[in-house]
Amino acid sequence: MRKRAAARQLDVLSVLKACDKPMTAYQILEQLQIAEPNIAPPTVYRTLSALTDQGRAHRLESINAFVPCRCSHAESVPVLAICDDCGTVDEHDGSELLPKLTALTGQNAFHAVRHIVEIHGLCGACAA
Repeated sequence: MRKRAAARQLDVLSVLKACDKPMTAYQILEQLQIAEPNIAPPTVYRTLSALTDQGRAHRLESINAFVPCRCSHAESVPVLAICDDCGTVDEHDGSELLPKLTALTGQNAFHAVRHIVEIHGLCGACAA
C-alpha cells in the first residue's frame, strides 16, 4: 500500500532532521530504503519539492542538497551559512534583508517568488 503524501513528507523530514549535515536526494533515498526497499527516486524528489514549496525544507542550490527548515519564514529571508570545511549549515532569520532585496530587484521590475541567501565560508570551529 502506498503512503499518503503527508506521511511521506514526515518520513523525509525525519531523515533530514536526524542528520546534522545537508543531504542529497539520493542520501535521503538510501535512508528511506532501509525500511522501504521499493521506494523510488521520483517519490523522494516529489516529496522534497513539496517540502521546499511549503517552506519546511530548504534546497541548497550551491551544493544541490537539502536541510530541514529550522525557522519561521512567513515574511522573512532564510540566510543559510554553509561551512565549506565541515559541511554544517546554520540558519538565520534575514527579516531585515527582505525590504532591501525587494527594493533592489524591484529596480528592474523583478518580482521574487522566494528568497534564500546562501553564504559559504568557515564556521567558528573550523576557522579556529
